[in-house]
Amino acid sequence: MNQELVTKFPVTDRVKNALAVSLRGCDELIPQDEWVKKLARSEATGVPLRIKLGLDPTAPDIHIGHTVVLNKMRQLQDLGHSVIFLIGDFTTLIGDPSGRNSTRPALTREQIEANAQTYYKQASLVLDPAKTEIRYNSEWCDPLGARGMIQLAAKYNVARMMEREDFNKRYKNGQSISIHEFLYPLLQGYDSVALKSDLELGGTDQKFNLLVGRHLQSEHGQEPQCILTMPLLEGLDGVEKMSKSKNNYIGISEDANSMFAKVLSISDVLMWKWYTLLSFKSEADIAALTAEVDAGRNPKDAKVALAKEITARFHSSAAADSAEQDFIKRSQGGVPDEIDQVSVAGAPMGIGALLKAAGLAPSGSEATRLIEGGGVRVDSSVVSDKALKLGAGIYVLQVGKRKFAQVTLS
Repeated sequence: MNQELVTKFPVTDRVKNALAVSLRGCDELIPQDEWVKKLARSEATGVPLRIKLGLDPTAPDIHIGHTVVLNKMRQLQDLGHSVIFLIGDFTTLIGDPSGRNSTRPALTREQIEANAQTYYKQASLVLDPAKTEIRYNSEWCDPLGARGMIQLAAKYNVARMMEREDFNKRYKNGQSISIHEFLYPLLQGYDSVALKSDLELGGTDQKFNLLVGRHLQSEHGQEPQCILTMPLLEGLDGVEKMSKSKNNYIGISEDANSMFAKVLSISDVLMWKWYTLLSFKSEADIAALTAEVDAGRNPKDAKVALAKEITARFHSSAAADSAEQDFIKRSQGGVPDEIDQVSVAGAPMGIGALLKAAGLAPSGSEATRLIEGGGVRVDSSVVSDKALKLGAGIYVLQVGKRKFAQVTLS
């Protein structure tokens, strides 16, 4: 550790602990010595650091992949620092080009405002809402105007912008790059200037944008922020980044039973990465649990504990216990206590059409495929006849292990 920093700002045990909290699970902390200096100064003066996380409301819901950085924010918040949850209502008009091989389609102002309404409510399930500063970057981006935008653009050059991997790749492949996409990292960096942030968090795909923030703060005479990047969370498939577009996600507003069951569906290998990035258990507790599994304990026990922890965080401990019992009942072929109630007219009706009408299959052809695979039950009996017709009555339909509906057919 840099001796000058130690001399000027004594590195106490509290500072060392704060550094350990910062480093847990992170991909990079840049520059670490500067972060130690900021932590030591904050400890000595009693002035909390300003820690920023920005999310663009490109969709109406947050999934647990987003909570990797939210968890880190909460950990730093619990140490007494000021956290700023920034909703990028202005930058969403451009669309973050990070990791894209094409221009992101623009959203309307109405779509952005509708999505933004849910973001903070959902983030508050992780952050302490009483201690969280909520900001919208339209506050300072709208007043910039054309003159301000030109002045901001003059503080960065095209050569540096083309060092960005996705821009460089698209340029070499002859793929389109719109001029307005260059504005995105500049405006995200300008957010750090407006908020005077000491630390900005983001996924590994945000590293370029976060570094632009450091550059622009220096250009504006501010002390540059440090940046902390967190790994991207693989989704349920264990391969791709968690994403709604890939349907491998768990939304934090999903019901408790679905959330619990989805966590249990991940692989044993992926489970440990999820523990590191999503669990609030100490590293010592996770290491002890890992050792128990290595010594022969069933890894499912560890996965159940993780599923209950995550479900309880977004619902309650009682809901997590109930979800566990529901999962056990389903895995044993039982019917959950609470299932959807659906009324369908048109008896007698073929089983394929009924599955579609009840919302248990997206189409008749998919219903047929499910029946052929033995995945459809009526009143606990497996359906083998694709031509089965049901008369008026009340039936419990089941597709796979998780989809149920009580259907009143008339």
